[in-house]
Amino acid sequence: MSVALPAQSVNQNPPQPRTLPLSRPPVRRIESRWIDMLFAGCARGAAVLTLVLLFAIMASLVVGAWPAITEYGLSFLWRSEWDPAMDRYGGLVMIYGTLMTSLIALLIAVPVSFGIALFLTELAPGWLKRPLGIAIELLAAVPSIVYGMWGLLVFGPILAQYVQQPLQKLTDGVPLLGTLFSGAPVGIGLLSAGIILAIMIIPFIASVMRDVFEVTPPMLKESAYGLGSTTWEVVWKVVLPYTKTGVIGGIMLGLGRALGETMAVTFVIGNMNQLDSLSLFEPANSITSALANEFAEAGEGLHQASLIYLGLVLFFITFVVLSLSKVLLMRLKKNEGART
Repeated sequence: MSVALPAQSVNQNPPQPRTLPLSRPPVRRIESRWIDMLFAGCARGAAVLTLVLLFAIMASLVVGAWPAITEYGLSFLWRSEWDPAMDRYGGLVMIYGTLMTSLIALLIAVPVSFGIALFLTELAPGWLKRPLGIAIELLAAVPSIVYGMWGLLVFGPILAQYVQQPLQKLTDGVPLLGTLFSGAPVGIGLLSAGIILAIMIIPFIASVMRDVFEVTPPMLKESAYGLGSTTWEVVWKVVLPYTKTGVIGGIMLGLGRALGETMAVTFVIGNMNQLDSLSLFEPANSITSALANEFAEAGEGLHQASLIYLGLVLFFITFVVLSLSKVLLMRLKKNEGART
């Protein structure tokens, strides 16, 4: 017996599709576009302003040094005479002092900074890493004039008594070394200025080296240790090849600081505009110390123009150093790309 099911009611009026409201203009999208354009314009303006300031500084230096440029030309670079009374000037002594003190600072600071970064990243216990790292970074906060006063009053006499005098006794009569360590034991000169500069740039180079060493993937170092490598082999064959670009950048940062340092060098270099010998203990002069000592008292004319010429030479030296570092970094990246 079949049971009839009730017929389902059929909806004769199906639901009508909803009509979407009219779309409003994308106000937020327009605002974000204007914000992006404003941000891009500000960033571009900042870059252009930097270039304009750079060329303006260069042009002002050239204009100020023009009397000395027309008087001496490029011979200013190898003239050693500096006599304001006779109005005769040459920049060889200052250029030599600037380059020599910066070279001494790098020769001392780079190995010490490398050792500090290596100890902090690979050898130091966990409880010592942070306090020691903070202490090293605090050295960068010490004013340069404090370094200069400490170098003149404390470090200079110690260097003269415990380093210069024993070296002079040891090398007495030796042709080359005797000349290199000659001079009155007063504790000021190229070596003293170079050591003070080294102490000043160590925090910068060590901090950069420590940061780039920590960027090395732990898997690479652990793999090298697992293969039986020593700590030195891991650093030399794994960490340094991976971070050599950053290491070179840190060294160039320290060199730039050494080239431009003024007050500390002025205190300990001796401020003598003569190049009597190539001794590391003889008083000398640098471009920055000459500008600090003489520019305020220099009258308008050839004296002031020669000092500005020295500033232009320092600007050119810094530009050459930075350009060489960029070329070196580009070659390193090119070699890395060729290997991969």
